[in-house]
Amino acid sequence: MNVLFCTDGSKISYHAIQNFNHWIKNCDVDILCAADWSFMPDSVAIEDSDFITYCTNSADSILDYSEKYLKELGLNVVDKIKMCGSTIDSILEALNKKDYCYVVLGSHGKKGIQKWLGSVSQEIASVANVSTYISKEKNYRQKVLFAVDSSEVSKNALKDSIEHLDLSDKEIYLVTVFENPDYLFLEGNIDSSWVLDIEKKQESYALMLLSEFESLFKQRGYTVNSKVVLSGNPSSELIKFLAKEDIDLAVCGIRDRKKLSKFLLSSVSKRVLENTKADVLIVRPCSF
Repeated sequence: MNVLFCTDGSKISYHAIQNFNHWIKNCDVDILCAADWSFMPDSVAIEDSDFITYCTNSADSILDYSEKYLKELGLNVVDKIKMCGSTIDSILEALNKKDYCYVVLGSHGKKGIQKWLGSVSQEIASVANVSTYISKEKNYRQKVLFAVDSSEVSKNALKDSIEHLDLSDKEIYLVTVFENPDYLFLEGNIDSSWVLDIEKKQESYALMLLSEFESLFKQRGYTVNSKVVLSGNPSSELIKFLAKEDIDLAVCGIRDRKKLSKFLLSSVSKRVLENTKADVLIVRPCSF
């Protein structure tokens, strides 16, 4: 199984691959470092300065250090890739040249307008044709949450995750969220008994759904430690639960967004990624 690890030499990127190494075993890793001077104004003649030499030398140093670091983690390093230009374009170009199952990135958790515009990790997760593992900080790598719903996307994402993740000795949370019926009405008087009945039916269906997904874990010899049904806004409830339980990794599926802007993730995945300190794995089923 091939993995592309993207690094700018920051501690955050090395935390990402270190965390990832505790979830995925027996993979071959290519290391990518992009010498990105795309932010420079067009009026600056980069080719005529020492800047390009500095960038390429820095990329070489980062790749050499990264290779040593990954080997100390016990990872099999196959190739070191140095590219010049936009970081996002470089990563996507590399992903198109080889059959990868995962791309691993660190996220600096930008705030304000930078957060609104979208980080590199969000953009890659939006358009990459492989699963994207995004990390913000080093964690204990013990608690994993699978966010599921009734869609085929969710089921396929879970099956793929169970196939590739090493979940032995991990604490597994299986969580689904159903919308509170109160959100369905903007005005009017609603019979409270009717609302309670709808809530009970939704919760009953959610528990059946979780039991169905739990069987997939049992088939692989894993035990689900906690099945949780939440009620309310999906992204808000997931974010609160991730913080409350101090989850290390959140696993989410993503629908095909090829026809949409590269800045778009599904609203739930995007909000979770922006507002949790947990690692996030955006899953696209791997066919390799």
